[in-house]
Amino acid sequence: MNGVRYHVEHVSCYRYEAPVQSCVMTLCLRPREDAGQSLQGFEIATEPTALLNAQTDCYGNTHHVFNLHQQHDELRIEVHSDVRSPVPDPLPLALPRDAWREARSWANSFDHWDFASPSALTRPTPTLDAFIDHHQVVPVADPLTDLLRLSSTLNRVFRYEPGTTTTESTTQHILETGGGVCQDYAHVMIAIARSWGIPSRYVSGYLAEATLNPETSVGTHAWVECLLPEIGWLGFDPTNNALADELYIRVGIGRDFRDVSPTRGVRHGGGETELEVEVRVQPLEGDCVP
Repeated sequence: MNGVRYHVEHVSCYRYEAPVQSCVMTLCLRPREDAGQSLQGFEIATEPTALLNAQTDCYGNTHHVFNLHQQHDELRIEVHSDVRSPVPDPLPLALPRDAWREARSWANSFDHWDFASPSALTRPTPTLDAFIDHHQVVPVADPLTDLLRLSSTLNRVFRYEPGTTTTESTTQHILETGGGVCQDYAHVMIAIARSWGIPSRYVSGYLAEATLNPETSVGTHAWVECLLPEIGWLGFDPTNNALADELYIRVGIGRDFRDVSPTRGVRHGGGETELEVEVRVQPLEGDCVP
């Protein structure tokens, strides 16, 4: 199979100002095995050591859940993955104009309802309506062409500004300030695409190279997948104004960030918390795209 193999090292380290007595956490860190992507090696461990229970959610994501009933002032989560990312098939220059009829019909189907309806972080608002009107991001051609134009518009009008939003930020913040990170770009594109009637989902994962936007760091990333006639699910990256290709490694898909948060949990004790995340994505020798 054409593609590129990568070794991904993802380390999350929580440091607490006071000892944590116990915690319960869920991790979404195992790369997916679908859409041509294959997982050829995977290891996950914590320090202090915990027994991890793997579970699969309704979207096919793997979550590792653990309880840690041991006093600790630091928690380290280390993941190593060997992944083959496929080279995407060539796309048509455009879709037929009547493709809108088929795309919008899926919005009313049970199979795609979750990805066609508003979610907690992608709800329509008057601010979103005003943004759409101001930038004229409305369907005027075919679904593929219009989504490419939407991605380009978001890339042009928003500023990439780490630290200005949080993992719980809705579309409201980036729409009001114009600044945010990949998660925020993705949420806005999802909200608009769903308002057009196109099933759209949030994707978390890794980007092997920040080829188009030098301000975005290599490592964890978020983008959008939209369901299109003749094509299927297609990845759009409004942060970099690019289509997802063999540089993108998919970990989780969901309605928005909340479904695929890399780490999430509750704890007893700990006080203020510092989280340090380090990600390395390295191509493996001899695995180049043909």
